[in-house]
Amino acid sequence: MPARDSTHDERDLLSDAARPVRTALVRMRRFVLGPVALLWVLELIDQLLVPRPGLDVLGIRPRTLVGLRGILLAPWLHAGFAHVAANTLPLLVLATVVLTRGVRELLRVTLGVVLLGGLGVWLFGGPGTVHLGASGLLFGYLGFLLSVGWFERHPVWIVVSLAIASLYGGLVLGVLPGTPGISWESHLFGFVSGVLLARGRRRLGRSRRV
Repeated sequence: MPARDSTHDERDLLSDAARPVRTALVRMRRFVLGPVALLWVLELIDQLLVPRPGLDVLGIRPRTLVGLRGILLAPWLHAGFAHVAANTLPLLVLATVVLTRGVRELLRVTLGVVLLGGLGVWLFGGPGTVHLGASGLLFGYLGFLLSVGWFERHPVWIVVSLAIASLYGGLVLGVLPGTPGISWESHLFGFVSGVLLARGRRRLGRSRRV
């Protein structure tokens, strides 16, 4: 009987153990780092290549027909590099946490917040205003993560919700009218959309168990 190659077996075990980590890193690169990098690329194009007023005109214009396109476009556009920078780190953190629930969950929450939150801004935003930036999406992730533990009653996600609250709970004040030039409407409707999607996730889980 031929002797087993223990070194080869150990390498196989290490490879198997590392596979989930590699998969997670690939998913993060594709579905979190890639989209956030795109925000910076678009702002570079806007600032350096597009004549003023640039791409900002493609934001959400409340209750106008042309403003409807902004529902899909506004989350990718920003009013300068400082605006992108302010959204980048919390967006990376919150999107990565949502991604731990799976790619489909991240895509579902992202699309839901973009559509529901954007529609809310289009319907109720101030007349003559233009709303753009990923902060609505950021607040959507925040609303989802703060409430999903409560709705699902899962111990792990209760802890996650509490951890997110300790890190980013102060951002919730951003849903209130305050600083001029800041789209509190995007924050508010993004946050509410995230909570509604977390609640819908609970109902979906119940229907699957029946």
